[in-house]
Amino acid sequence: MMKYKVHIPYLSITIDKPISIEDFFHSLHLSKKQIHLLKQNKDYTLNKRFTSSSTIMLKGDTLTIKAFDTHDHVFISNYEPLDVIFEDDFILIVNKPPFMNVYPDALDKDDALVNRVAGYYEYMGLDLPVRYIHRLDYETSGLVFFCKCSLLLPLFDEMISNKEIKRQYLAVVDHVIQDYKTHTINKPIARDRHINGKMRISSTGKESKTYYQCLSHNDKMSIVECYLDSGRKHQIRVHMASIGAPLVGDHRYNQPSELINRQALHAYKLVFVHPLSLETLTIVSLPPQDMQDVFSGIDETFIFK
Repeated sequence: MMKYKVHIPYLSITIDKPISIEDFFHSLHLSKKQIHLLKQNKDYTLNKRFTSSSTIMLKGDTLTIKAFDTHDHVFISNYEPLDVIFEDDFILIVNKPPFMNVYPDALDKDDALVNRVAGYYEYMGLDLPVRYIHRLDYETSGLVFFCKCSLLLPLFDEMISNKEIKRQYLAVVDHVIQDYKTHTINKPIARDRHINGKMRISSTGKESKTYYQCLSHNDKMSIVECYLDSGRKHQIRVHMASIGAPLVGDHRYNQPSELINRQALHAYKLVFVHPLSLETLTIVSLPPQDMQDVFSGIDETFIFK
């Protein structure tokens, strides 16, 4: 565990092994521009003194960095309730309800998840910009990860890119999956040139890989767990439809359903190693009632974990 102390806008870190300041910055995946600005503005000190970035820090040294930006007022604040699942000085993970965008259609609107986060920050007295590291579709419910600390944003982006933040989903599909093994769908995805907003399997698309496992089924539908090895738009929806197992209620890749008025998809779990505490965090959110009702119609004994 790396010892640290937050005193916004600064973060003080107790170094646990010899490393140069420059290499430490690179370990956070800071850009050349970001590192240049830290040097130019003297926005870091080692043991309370500014020094060259080539300096080798020793175990027990204290590096203090300007790590937090102030509110950039990009999004209008919305003070409606926000379902916070996990929060610390660096991370905010919230449960997005279905039928809500992560990002507003226009910056003069306040009906997206980022607007509620902006309102939450203000209510909590946090003068911070709102920065998410991934999105969910409008109808999809579940966990969305926000970064509160600008210094760590490049690292979290890198972790998402390298699949070091594992995102797992629960879905209900219109297909009976007989076994309970983990299967892989490895098919490239591209935009459908004929239908705006739709994606499709295409040999010229971007590489996309989805893993899925049946958790339970009846004689018509299956409850599946999915996780991604890539993050393409509509990936789970397109991939499951491509094997004849489209999501229940998915009006774009299936037919509307009487059981649920949206695609039955919930982002229920995030697993990652905290970059400072080095603790492996498993963050879980309960699916909304509409999906729980569908689950119970498939298997009354199914227990969400």
